[in-house]
Amino acid sequence: MKFLFNFFFIVFLFQTTYAQQDSLRLVRQDFKEISAKNTVTVTSYKKGDKDFVYVGGFGNIDVFELNSKGQLTPISNHELYKQKGPARGMVADNIGGTDFLFVANKYGDAVETFKILDNGSIERVAITEDTEETFIGVAITLQVVHMKKASYLFVGGLEETPGLSCYKIQNDGKLSHVQSLKDNDVVHTDGIIGMYTHQIKGKTYLYTGGFQDNGISSFRVYENGTFKNINNISDNETDRYLTGTYPVTGVQLGENYYIIAGHRHHKYYKRKGFIKNTDFVYHGDGVTVFKIDKKGALVPHFVLKDTENTRLKGQTRIEVVSTNDHEAILAIGTRDDESIQLCQLNQEGVLKPINYLETGFSIYYGLRAHELNNQQFLIAGSFRFDLGKVVTYKVAPNVKRENQQIKHIVSLKFKGGTPQDQIDLALKTFEDLKTHIPAITHLEWGLNDSTEGMSKGFTHCFTLIFDDESAREIYLFHKAHLELVKIVGPIIDDVFVIDYWTEKQNYELEK
Repeated sequence: MKFLFNFFFIVFLFQTTYAQQDSLRLVRQDFKEISAKNTVTVTSYKKGDKDFVYVGGFGNIDVFELNSKGQLTPISNHELYKQKGPARGMVADNIGGTDFLFVANKYGDAVETFKILDNGSIERVAITEDTEETFIGVAITLQVVHMKKASYLFVGGLEETPGLSCYKIQNDGKLSHVQSLKDNDVVHTDGIIGMYTHQIKGKTYLYTGGFQDNGISSFRVYENGTFKNINNISDNETDRYLTGTYPVTGVQLGENYYIIAGHRHHKYYKRKGFIKNTDFVYHGDGVTVFKIDKKGALVPHFVLKDTENTRLKGQTRIEVVSTNDHEAILAIGTRDDESIQLCQLNQEGVLKPINYLETGFSIYYGLRAHELNNQQFLIAGSFRFDLGKVVTYKVAPNVKRENQQIKHIVSLKFKGGTPQDQIDLALKTFEDLKTHIPAITHLEWGLNDSTEGMSKGFTHCFTLIFDDESAREIYLFHKAHLELVKIVGPIIDDVFVIDYWTEKQNYELEK
């Protein structure tokens, strides 16, 4: 009887956990302008009692403070070495009592080390350039590995000089070369965009994804920073999705260790000559889960295939949102689906989709999970050069919205003396949004006709209707909406916006 009770309790707990996690959703909290031309990489760091966000793109790194509500306050921005970039693979860590931010300067062929100051701002203390014996040209990915007596920085590059390099991190932030491995036909180190480290029973293992190699490799890392290849798993056309291996992360659940790898398939790239092996077969998109055996080797374990109910096309970043002994919540950022897909990985290594939010912008590696006061946040940025923003989301309980729609109300007050032709252009641009943004279910507007004297000078009111949160996000960051903001911004004295949910109504689709 006791055995049966325990069994059914475990089943109940397992089912209850799934039900709870099915209710998760992403709720946008804030968005801010950045000085870089776009967002390529986002990382975060807790220093003392403050939380900071670092956003890297072409030319610059932007620093923000993150508060408990997920709101961002700009602190500073910093120019990259040679005014190059973009800033890739950024990672912040404490080395010998000092907080550092390490940045892979992709087209600067270098790794930059910044000291993190008390206010979160950064100060460059070292630059490590590529040499003939290292492989950090077109540097993309960084991974800090802490051993008992020292810490090391592993660097992966792309294109002309593929390979893997390891540096010892000195207490002043400078890097000393330890070992480099040139890419070959066996290991998957050509285009390392994702890396992850597991420490298992006193041994350290590093896992790298090869974007050009279409595979993933495992390495044993020793106390002195040297490393040795263990095994390599290549792509296939049946039960694996590694063509263009991109993000790599990992979790420990109980006694089980997993590596989760995503890919941005080569079919999504149009640049001639960039993809080295053009003889590939597209058999869909998916996320591959590997289990780690006793020797630290990768073993194919599970695949989550993309369906019409998931958003997994062009995966560029996989973040671990939260984890315990039984499960992990993952966030998968996509460039081609322009979404964040939430998933649950259970202790048996089965990956299950939970919910997704279509962000309205392409995510290109720029996604970061951050915990603040027991609340989980995601910080995302867009690769789009016309957007130039960083966005925060709260991971929150889902709210059932069956047969409901969002009504988005925008009221405008134009500046006195604004020429009528400028007002007419603004109104026409606003009205035309419905032809440019299919996510808008219905749009209508009119002039204020209230006789109560409570309109506070607002003269024009627009009502936009969306079927769900994803449609609203697509609208917010759509190019047509951004163009409207440019036109309306200089001529409005005030704007009032409010959203609310209502029962779904049948509107004739307007083309």
